[in-house]
Amino acid sequence: MRPDCTDFRPLFLNDVPMMDMRAPIEFAKGAFPGVVNLPLMNDQERQKVGTCYKQQGQAAAITLGHQLVSGATKRERLHAWASFAKAHPEGYLYCFRGGLRSLIVQQWLRDEAGIDYPRVKGGYKAMRTFLLDTTEQAVAQCDFVLIGGLTGTGKTEVLHQLSNGLDLEGHANHRGSSFGKRATAQPAQIGFENKLAIDVLKKRARGIEQFVLEDEGRIVGSCTVPLALYQGMQQYPLVWLEDSFEQRVERILRDYVVNLSAEFVDVHGNEEGRRLFAERMLSSMANIHKRLGGERCQRLSAILQQALDEQQRSGAVELHRGWIEGLLKEYYDPMYAYQRDAKAERIEFAGDAVEVREYLKARAQRQQH
Repeated sequence: MRPDCTDFRPLFLNDVPMMDMRAPIEFAKGAFPGVVNLPLMNDQERQKVGTCYKQQGQAAAITLGHQLVSGATKRERLHAWASFAKAHPEGYLYCFRGGLRSLIVQQWLRDEAGIDYPRVKGGYKAMRTFLLDTTEQAVAQCDFVLIGGLTGTGKTEVLHQLSNGLDLEGHANHRGSSFGKRATAQPAQIGFENKLAIDVLKKRARGIEQFVLEDEGRIVGSCTVPLALYQGMQQYPLVWLEDSFEQRVERILRDYVVNLSAEFVDVHGNEEGRRLFAERMLSSMANIHKRLGGERCQRLSAILQQALDEQQRSGAVELHRGWIEGLLKEYYDPMYAYQRDAKAERIEFAGDAVEVREYLKARAQRQQH
């Protein structure tokens, strides 16, 4: 039999299959990418056992747990665990602290399905601590540089062309701006932090010690950038990405209108997808009405509504350029120009996408040597 796991590094480096014994409510608060939730107890059962534990102690709680998970319920869950174990002979199981729940499942698998399946010692809590430490160590030990630039210059595109890019927006499933929500939900905060840490871990295992990040605010949609990293981002050197106004309008039109509406249709079907996309765009505009001011918000919302009506009727997206141009000229560009002035002394290079990409690649090579 393979021994229980005490070294978490290879688990995340190799995307080792794992089944999580925690209740769905615990799993929803935060999990590791690719892990399957096959709980020993559902939320109601866990609550009952927890109450029993507080009132009558551990022995009574264990007895109640065995009563709740018995008969057909137990057979069904045992079948799911055994199926996972057979499909992933190299995997592991774990619970919150690597304690009672994972021990019970391990024992049942051995005694009733004839399967010896190892667990992760310390469980979810120990692995989560390991990942938090991974990010903090990187912030303390590695070199970081930020890509800044006006809205629509394609910062994320450049980031994706670099082997040492860390895509905070990708991990948060959000484009970072007021219009940045995707058609699918964002991960829980803990899930976001876990994904980021695993990305860092894998890159450092390949020898990368310098990372490139987009210059973000503290919050990406509903996900908060880890504090140590965000504090570092207030001092890291900046590379400023430049592009023409026309190119930026086209990029925003492609990303936030053409691609996003396609994403909504893909997730929700044609009619519902188009309706939800239009709703999302109008609510995104409404969300910044205070910062835009009443008159400006009404004017740009009217142009957006017209564009959405035309898109709905004929599929044409040209009218969207109207509100995009207005929003850039009157809102985003003045705000970013102000930010650029505030960060001017940290800017070590400025150029277009090709120049910035080559500069950052050369910078990373210099650091390696």
